[in-house]
Amino acid sequence: MAKVLVVADTKEGVLKNSTAELLSKAKAIGAETAVVAIGSNIEALASELANAGSDTQYIADDPGLELFSAGPYATCVADAAQQSGANLIWFGFSESGKTAAPRVAAKLEVACATEITDVSLDGDQIEIVRPAIANKVMQRIKVNTPQLVAVVRAGAFEADPGISGTENVVKLTTPDADLKAVIKELVSDASGEIDLADADIVISVGRGAKDQAGIDMVKELANDLNAGFGSSRAMVDAGLLPHNKQVGQTGKIVAPTLYMAIGISGAIQHLAGMNGSKVILAVNKDPEAPIFNVADYGIVGDLFEVVPVLKEEIAKVRS
Repeated sequence: MAKVLVVADTKEGVLKNSTAELLSKAKAIGAETAVVAIGSNIEALASELANAGSDTQYIADDPGLELFSAGPYATCVADAAQQSGANLIWFGFSESGKTAAPRVAAKLEVACATEITDVSLDGDQIEIVRPAIANKVMQRIKVNTPQLVAVVRAGAFEADPGISGTENVVKLTTPDADLKAVIKELVSDASGEIDLADADIVISVGRGAKDQAGIDMVKELANDLNAGFGSSRAMVDAGLLPHNKQVGQTGKIVAPTLYMAIGISGAIQHLAGMNGSKVILAVNKDPEAPIFNVADYGIVGDLFEVVPVLKEEIAKVRS
């Protein structure tokens, strides 16, 4: 029977939805489930991790683990993998996951894959699916090692609210500090805006907004919907928005419930970052814009005319 170890994704002591999504997929393929959580003052998460679908909870709780450090983090995951006997070790799609996954694979001397969108088992044979060449093709890959460390693409799996697990806590030994690289300080975005990776709704603005006034207008729409605010690469390259707002192949990968592309033509590099969204709404004055090929709903029109109408309609619904 397959055994899956999910690496819990937490932020300031709060469990992210990706953990439940990965545990749900593990249950769906009939695997035994375990989870490893790493941080400081996180033992209280054990019951929540069980409710999310894990049957064993490996907890590495120590003040020295409060800030992410790839070396100690990978050591904890590898320890949990060996104790659990997991043949699949899954990370959610995060910067820490993408950093630690190769280290864990190296420690275990097994295969590593990133951005997987599906996994299947045929006896002991592991097979995965992942995009390649900016999502132009989907690769189906057979894994030639008995274990696989993988980073799962954002939104690839859905959480099943009907599943649950059993609380069975195993405390991990705190690893030595990583003397090669020491985290001195964690500087976070002080803007108070919603993180794109966590947002249920994401609204992104593109070249069609023209200037800062256009950007501000679209941002007001995002504020009305309590949405994450992103952009295409063109706006970042123009110096109008910071890189942490960029959605796309060289930016952030998002998979919200609703993605609104405002004034974005839909270059393949941008589509690579958002085509996993459940519902896509596009606004563009060019009826031939590539974004309409992936959109569930499209509005052909000038965003300076469409966005005010959208704001009015949202205000009506809310009133």
